[in-house]
Amino acid sequence: MDRKSLRQSIRKQRNALTRQQQESFSFQGASRILDCLKNKQVKTVALYLSNDGELDTTPLIEKLWEKSIRVCLPVLHPFNKGQLLFLHYDGKSKMRYNKYGIAEPCLDIRNVIPVTELDVIITPLVAFDCHGNRMGMGGGYYDRTLANVDLVTTKVIGFAHDCQQISKVPIESWDVPLSTIVTPSTLHQFD
Repeated sequence: MDRKSLRQSIRKQRNALTRQQQESFSFQGASRILDCLKNKQVKTVALYLSNDGELDTTPLIEKLWEKSIRVCLPVLHPFNKGQLLFLHYDGKSKMRYNKYGIAEPCLDIRNVIPVTELDVIITPLVAFDCHGNRMGMGGGYYDRTLANVDLVTTKVIGFAHDCQQISKVPIESWDVPLSTIVTPSTLHQFD
């Protein structure tokens, strides 16, 4: 199956989950990520607002705020095409919709958090395999971002439904594999 067809198939599967399943899986996934971060010095976490049937990050965001962990969201870079910026996000952040219809904080240079200050980046994905390979939506934003991240000091975690695991992700030279992927039922660790 080509990448485009694979994306469509997996997106269809996750969008077919009921509202109750989505809610339950989101709380399970949030709990699993918090367990994964428990014994680490985490002050700043970058993640995303869910879209298109992705595992809902709202319960996780709320738990991070309860623990006084700073939350950042990605914003499409206004000048460097294909790049992401991360902005501080709280319940009062002014939001807008980007060209993909995804909510993001309004760009304010005072709220930009350099990737060097991110302790954890939680990435969305469409599909993943047992080797930590991830396939995104096809824009390459996270692959370009992760190529510039020190993976020793910043932990990168994929966040997905269990139904998004496949036997083998068709990878390209620019794809950045992940060492950790969290689903509602499993913490996957890869070498």
